[in-house]
Amino acid sequence: MDVKPEDKLHNGGVFLEKYQEYIGEFVYGGIDGSVTTFAVVAGAAGAGLDASIAIILGMANLIADGFSMSVGSYLSNKSEIANYEKHRKIEYWEVENIPEMEKQEIRDIYREKGFDGELLEQVVDVITSNKDRWVDVMMKDELEMFPSSKPPLNMALVTFIAFNLVGFIPLSVYFSAYFFAYPQSHIFLISCILTSIAFVFIGILKAKVTNTNMLKAISETVLLGGIAAILAYFVGDVLERLLSA
Repeated sequence: MDVKPEDKLHNGGVFLEKYQEYIGEFVYGGIDGSVTTFAVVAGAAGAGLDASIAIILGMANLIADGFSMSVGSYLSNKSEIANYEKHRKIEYWEVENIPEMEKQEIRDIYREKGFDGELLEQVVDVITSNKDRWVDVMMKDELEMFPSSKPPLNMALVTFIAFNLVGFIPLSVYFSAYFFAYPQSHIFLISCILTSIAFVFIGILKAKVTNTNMLKAISETVLLGGIAAILAYFVGDVLERLLSA
């Protein structure tokens, strides 16, 4: 059975929509992982450190920062869920204890939406006839809060994997040079090339997730990584000169 091009696009869109939050978390974890690890590699290169030292510094940074970011992601998403539930409980209390005031708030909300007269009262009656529906409307239309669909543990795991997977790319050349005795004269240049490719890939994913211009997303990602690498390289170079003087 032939698959039409438009069906492929549709299926891809459905996939992105279904896993958008995970892909978004992967993008930002990958950006941080590649930028911070590349900065370490650049600093080591600027200081003229051996490949083994770059590996040690890079891996320590990769694991520690990846874990730190994943913990931050977990706590952030858990806090978001807890905050939503706290306000939801408050709304339930208000619906049960001051229903007339809450009903008036529903009336005001839907009057602003253009409802009036008998139709407005019908809408208010329908919404307030069910507490769960009533609270849902208050959460969305009054507080502008929505339930989170991001499981904290899953998001933390995605962050950790993305940070380490993409962040390992700048280090991969150093591992090759160390274990297979490659010449070390051009490993930083090769690392730069591979990391730039990773930045481009992450930029493409970022554009897909945020629905922004692809060229702009790629340029921002590459520029961010480049600036971090340049700063780290010159800091390493300056410190090496000062300490060896």
